[in-house]
Amino acid sequence: MRKFIILASLFILLTSSNSPNQTLAETPFEVYMSDFYSKSNRASKILKEIEINLKEGSRRNVCAKQREAARLGLLANESLIKAFEIGETEPPMEAIISNQKRWESLLNDCP
Repeated sequence: MRKFIILASLFILLTSSNSPNQTLAETPFEVYMSDFYSKSNRASKILKEIEINLKEGSRRNVCAKQREAARLGLLANESLIKAFEIGETEPPMEAIISNQKRWESLLNDCP
């Protein structure tokens, strides 16, 4: 029984030490794309929360949330540009610039 516990502990130790290596295997392109999607989704969720709150008549923390969403959106754009640079492809600059202006507008609309 004692040998089984030692072998089980060794197995758990070996399998858990291999898990971090999987995240290290991501390419820089994948890291930036993942960052882009993560930040874009978080910004969209914040904007959706603001919309719901406004429909319910609450203006509580609207500007703070709007600024947070805008900052995330701007950071997401930066990650997207870096991903395209790493992938050595031409980014869709017209769409990126349009999004950039929209996020900057949201950032500057609130005092």
